[in-house]
Amino acid sequence: MARMRQAKGELKGLLSAANWREYLPTIAQGGVTHIGPLFSFLLLEPLMMHKAAVALGATCSYLSETSPEKARNVVRRYMWHLSEESGNIGWGIPEAFAETLVQSKLLAQEFYKILITYVIDLGREDNYCDNNYLRRSCFWACGRFAEQNQALCLDWRKWLAKGLDDEDVICRGMACFALTKLPLDFSIVPKLQSIAQGSYPERCVLFDGEQLYEQSVSDLAMLALRRS
Repeated sequence: MARMRQAKGELKGLLSAANWREYLPTIAQGGVTHIGPLFSFLLLEPLMMHKAAVALGATCSYLSETSPEKARNVVRRYMWHLSEESGNIGWGIPEAFAETLVQSKLLAQEFYKILITYVIDLGREDNYCDNNYLRRSCFWACGRFAEQNQALCLDWRKWLAKGLDDEDVICRGMACFALTKLPLDFSIVPKLQSIAQGSYPERCVLFDGEQLYEQSVSDLAMLALRRS
């Protein structure tokens, strides 16, 4: 227990530094011993949560090269946390899932098709995330992965487009955010225009890799419309 507390303190100090990204290789080389502490940081305030997600991605990438099955087990842990059977809410898990797939080609190839399923409602037993707040993170995660892997995610647009009618307005904005990372699908232009021209001042909290920032739902729809 004391060792865990020490590891948590050291990792939190590294992630709190202004140059925190420079410490990611050091964190990653801690391998499985750093997984538990980093998971616990996913429950902290949003900026630290995102940093922990990035660090988990770096650690899983390192593991995928040195102990692939251990890396797969971490991704399976993400999937368990996001399942109804786990009884967990899963705060920070979609962000960590996305960052892991972005940083590991091996894990991306094996698991990227799972990521989109958390925003697909088939009306039957599926992976759809029915918690509005957590589903916002799922849309963000799809956008984060699509940003670096457009070719793999082109057919995601039809599912992200359904998010434009989500019951949660912030989820609509997060769906717009994800669509800003992909070429524009002209079949959804009318829906994007409706959101862009409507009055949707609700703010989506986003992460640019260093800091949190906010954009309104309508502004994100406008950005999606500008994709070519």
